[in-house]
Amino acid sequence: MGLLDWMTKKDKPLSKMTRQELRRQELLLEKERAQMLKRIEKIANEKQTLFERGAKEKTPEVRRTLAQEFELKTSEQLMVSRQLNIRSKEWLTVSRMRMLRENAERAKAHGNRLGLVRESDLLRLGKMIENDSVSTEMYQERLDEVLALGVEADEGRAELSEAGQSVMDIWDKMDSGLITNDAEAFDEADRRVREQQSTPAEE
Repeated sequence: MGLLDWMTKKDKPLSKMTRQELRRQELLLEKERAQMLKRIEKIANEKQTLFERGAKEKTPEVRRTLAQEFELKTSEQLMVSRQLNIRSKEWLTVSRMRMLRENAERAKAHGNRLGLVRESDLLRLGKMIENDSVSTEMYQERLDEVLALGVEADEGRAELSEAGQSVMDIWDKMDSGLITNDAEAFDEADRRVREQQSTPAEE
């Protein structure tokens, strides 16, 4: 049974699943996402090889064939990327629901209603999960709004920390050519992350 079925299934929708059931689904989605990431990486490497072969090839017929293969690989890469986008949004949903369930169990003694989600909210989320135009980042923001769960409660998963953003900045500089030495880039990223982690968080 897929996640979207669980979100709308009447006898046991996602909002009524136990913490253990949510965790099992979360692990399954994590595994699927990892497999898709590996597939995308493999396709990217295959495209790189095809491109390099085509650049060296002088026979028009062979080069045309390589171009067709490159195009097919690109289509496959985009297809898997769309699937990864869906799985990522599903994983975010289950992860948030599990956290809400855990918080609800801890708050139960105080009569707190935390963790209760309306079925209409789940239906809204289901439509957004299937919408390719909604990126994982956009969905993440809307998910936090629907579940009334701030990024602070996400155990560092929802947003990049300042240290993580520093690494992203280094990669951006490598992309733009501002940093050309891989070793220097790694050392700079490592230094920044170490500095951020050794700096006490502000209250």
